[in-house]
Formats: sequence, C-alpha cells, structure tokens
Amino acid sequence: MVTIEQIMSPRVVTIEMDDRISTAKEIFDNVPFHHLVVLDENKTISGILARTDLLNALSPNLGTAAELTRDIETLNKRVHQVMAHGPITITPSLDIQSASQLMLSKGITCFPVLQDDELVGIVSWRDLLGHYCGLVKVDSNKAEN
Repeated sequence: MVTIEQIMSPRVVTIEMDDRISTAKEIFDNVPFHHLVVLDENKTISGILARTDLLNALSPNLGTAAELTRDIETLNKRVHQVMAHGPITITPSLDIQSASQLMLSKGITCFPVLQDDELVGIVSWRDLLGHYCGLVKVDSNKAEN
C-alpha cells in the first residue's frame, strides 16, 4: 500500500492571511508550486491559495497597455479575501487510493499533510496523478511496514 508520506512534497510554502495578493504573486512567479498554505496569526492552517485563485483575483489588464490604477489595486487585496477557507487535511499514513477518492468527492486540488497537528507536507492532484502514471517515484524508505 502506497501512502501519502511516500509521494507528498515535504517542502511547503506558507503565507499569512493578511498578506497582500502581490506577495503571493511574487511567490508564485518565483517558485514552481501551485498551492500556498495560508496560516492565521496563531500559525494554524486556515486556507489554501491556489495559483488559479490568485489569477482569478487579479485584473486581466495587469501588465498590458490597458492597465489602469484600479487594475494595479487588485494586487492590494488580502490573501484571506481570495483563498479557499477551511481546507481538508490528511495524515501521512493515509493511502493514496483513499486520498484520491476524497479529493475527487470534495472537488479540491490539494491537501495539507499534518502529523500531530504539525504541517509536514502537501500533496496535490499532480502528485497523485503522477504516481498513477508512474512519473512520481515512491520513496520506499518511507514505506509502512
């Protein structure tokens, strides 16, 4: 049985709820991630900001000849205004079949992975699909006995 721990990314980028969208845009522009985990003032997970959420929140005129002040002001929105609230979290020991079914049934694209209430990774639909297509190598050192 393959578990989430074997395919998840242990590198998670976080952002705070009150950070501006411009900060998230800068992160997305510089790292190959598609999801940021959003933390509240107590460092508790409160949401997920997907790259698509960011793109939907920004004016399509940004960076074009038609750009106006109001377009630039979309960068001043706060992360909590556009993130997905109340994310579903999973444990590293969950099998990937169950995680895939949960992801499909809930219509979501990633799960923060928690071990004893500590953020230890993230797994997205890309990780799951990559595994099923044989493109993601399973970390056999993390296999359950």
